[in-house]
Amino acid sequence: MGIYADLPAELVTERLRLRRWVPSDAEDYRGLWLERGPRAVRRIDAEGRPTVEEMRGRLLDNPLMADVGLGLLPIELRDTGEFIGYCGLTVGQATFDEPEIAYELARRAHGHGYATEAARAVVEAATRTGRRRLWATVREWNAPSFRVLEKLGFHRSDRVTEDAERGDTIWMTRPLDQR
Repeated sequence: MGIYADLPAELVTERLRLRRWVPSDAEDYRGLWLERGPRAVRRIDAEGRPTVEEMRGRLLDNPLMADVGLGLLPIELRDTGEFIGYCGLTVGQATFDEPEIAYELARRAHGHGYATEAARAVVEAATRTGRRRLWATVREWNAPSFRVLEKLGFHRSDRVTEDAERGDTIWMTRPLDQR
């Protein structure tokens, strides 16, 4: 495993601020889970779990929601402070040396270019950590995520994880410029 700079705990773009998680984000974070469809791996179960309190506990235990040096950062609109989702780097299905970019936005925030703007900031920050490549995994039916990743220079790899129930996962990758 290589030695890398940490992903910053705050990134600012023209319209967005990505920052550390705080306990008050738990309700909004759970709201994202409530919007997930039946093909999602992690969603609210029949017993209503995870609860807001369980989400709050996760945020307190691991405020960046990922391995040390990486992180999934909440996204808020700079002009209002409204929580609209998260974006960042995680090991996920990849590795610490070549992490996975992940993002999820509330439905009300779709179609405004926020995912692309946030993910672009994360890709630029990932480059500054010294990493050489990023990965992304996308279900074959998720056309909006493919568009975001293609705008950021990701391309399909030869790797596909088959899943007849939820849809195959397409692995995309992007080398990072090391100037």
